[in-house]
Amino acid sequence: MNSIKGMIFDYGGTLDTCGQHWGKKLWHAYERQHVPVTEQQFRDAYVYGERTLGRNPIIKPDYTFHRTLSTKIRLEMEHLCTHGAWNATEEEFQAKHQAVLDDLYAEVKATTAHSIDVLRKLHERFPMVLVSNFYGNIECVLHEFGFDGLFLDIIESAVVGVRKPDSRIFELGVEALSKRSEETTIHYPLSTINSKDVLVVGDSFYKDILPAQKAGCRTAWFKGEGWTDETYDETIPDLVITDLEQLLVTLEK
Repeated sequence: MNSIKGMIFDYGGTLDTCGQHWGKKLWHAYERQHVPVTEQQFRDAYVYGERTLGRNPIIKPDYTFHRTLSTKIRLEMEHLCTHGAWNATEEEFQAKHQAVLDDLYAEVKATTAHSIDVLRKLHERFPMVLVSNFYGNIECVLHEFGFDGLFLDIIESAVVGVRKPDSRIFELGVEALSKRSEETTIHYPLSTINSKDVLVVGDSFYKDILPAQKAGCRTAWFKGEGWTDETYDETIPDLVITDLEQLLVTLEK
């Protein structure tokens, strides 16, 4: 890995959940807070919520993650109630909504703090860019958790009009790395960067690893709890990690 000159990071599922799929993370919070629904009922509600947010401009550019997460949970819970999975009173609804929101937000704050500690160390050695499928408010979310100054550029699907698993979004990330690393006041040696010099770090095999490889990049799969039990060929990525700190050790070699 000593040939790496730049890094591209995914956000959701990578820097905020330690590789765990957001659907699973939400479901475990529902379990901990004793929301009286089955996992399949939750899954249906989760898919409904994601599709609704994907089709409609509900999340605004100034929405914090706290407000975004609150909106997600409310959409899911409303779907559970309107489709007969949960017969909640208004008081019960509000109490469970708040409990799940508080539970998840505390976890994400702890996880992003750990991610930032690792990224600060990597930032001393490598130019870094963020490439994410998000709702148009990723910069607000990054500021909320303290990621300011760590990424030379942000390539967000809602802004550039390209979504993973389209490999072109990673090509945009490589272009940004090459351009921005030459502009920065931080001295990074060998600032001319090609795709083969870039390590992409992401949790999704389908949306991160495979398209990043198609774009010519090296890849590090952040392996965590997936949405399904599907298994993957772990010889495909250049590296498999279960904690971001492992990057620090590997990139020293």
